[in-house]
Amino acid sequence: MELKIDFHTHVKISKGSQFMIPYFEEMVDEAKETGLSAICMTEHFNTLRFFDIYDYLDNKYAYQDHYYNVRGLKIFTGMEVDVNEVGHILITSHKDNIIAMRKELSRFEEKGNFIPFKDLMDLADQYNTLRIGAHPLREGTPLTQHDPDQLRRLDAFDLNGRDLYAQKGTSYKERLFQFAEEIGLPVVGGSDTHQYLQYGIILNDFETDCKTVDDLKKEIKKSNYKIQIADELPIKVKSARLVKKLIKSSLDEKGYAPMYHTI
Repeated sequence: MELKIDFHTHVKISKGSQFMIPYFEEMVDEAKETGLSAICMTEHFNTLRFFDIYDYLDNKYAYQDHYYNVRGLKIFTGMEVDVNEVGHILITSHKDNIIAMRKELSRFEEKGNFIPFKDLMDLADQYNTLRIGAHPLREGTPLTQHDPDQLRRLDAFDLNGRDLYAQKGTSYKERLFQFAEEIGLPVVGGSDTHQYLQYGIILNDFETDCKTVDDLKKEIKKSNYKIQIADELPIKVKSARLVKKLIKSSLDEKGYAPMYHTI
């Protein structure tokens, strides 16, 4: 059984929004519609009310191995963490590990006081984690300035769907793979979606099913997957950005979008 997975996704419209259940459920439906069988839920660690996501999922859906089974979609648990030297790291692990690590990061939530890269890797060493360097060539949050020896503590780099659009596809892809080769890391694909229209722009087609972080790490190391990039990537990213902007503009003072607020 194969696995089609997106390694970089969000289930909130923005950091400043509330976790809105109808929005989340819509995201799940659309992820499945695009052909995904799994996602890594890498919500920003310093998003508003981070733990609300887990409270809802724990009450609603079964958790097995290292993922929630949400109506047939595997949701591996993780977070996107800012580091002090600039850059974002995607951490995926068992939900208990993610919650424990997130609590450890509570004193590093503000810009100017983010956790140093080495310290984050040291923290991740205490748990069984999959570590991916997010959008490593993005102009605002690059990873190229980091010590290569520290970067080698990652498991992979993120071929980011948003950056493929913003930095014109082919040349960006070539530069990323060259950087990854210099460091000695593989590359996996992530849509970086905050809005469901972006699902399916890039995915990883694994030859075998994966149920745990160990499974994912093993298959990545063995290169038993292919990255698929949709021809429709430009229009899907552009459309998602416009819809996201519209929804964000509708947020009330508490961070709810009226069309998704059921309380």
